[in-house]
Amino acid sequence: MPQQKKKTTIILFSGDYDKAMAAYIIANGAAAYDHDVTIFHTFWGLNALRKDAHIPIKKGFLEKMFAKMMPRGADRMGLSRMNFGGIGLKLMKRVMKKHNAMPLPQLIEMAKEQGVKLVACQMTVDLLGLKQEELLDGIEFAGVATYLADASEGNINLFI
Repeated sequence: MPQQKKKTTIILFSGDYDKAMAAYIIANGAAAYDHDVTIFHTFWGLNALRKDAHIPIKKGFLEKMFAKMMPRGADRMGLSRMNFGGIGLKLMKRVMKKHNAMPLPQLIEMAKEQGVKLVACQMTVDLLGLKQEELLDGIEFAGVATYLADASEGNINLFI
């Protein structure tokens, strides 16, 4: 009897660069070990899926405020500790480059290339006033039921 493919699911709730990086390192590692991998991005974790460029879209006042307060793109997310107004992230990126560590945007691209399923929580997208055009291409939009269906079959389920 053939062995069933292992499944790994990750809820990315955090909008911190280092925590998102950890989620994507684990996802890429699991995909390299031939796991089916899903990352369900919700609340501040959606920032990892935002495009870097400003996308001109008509929004209401509150939606505009959320958009201004949230970082645009994975490379602009702050650190969870020792951020120091962005200086900590610059130092972290310098150390990462010195050690040939992949930055978060490249980890996200690698995950897409490996077939990691990137899911944006539709409810949170709506709550934060984000539009599909503002998020990376090639991602899925779904609700908690979709995540739970994946997680119920998961061998590894993580919340970051």
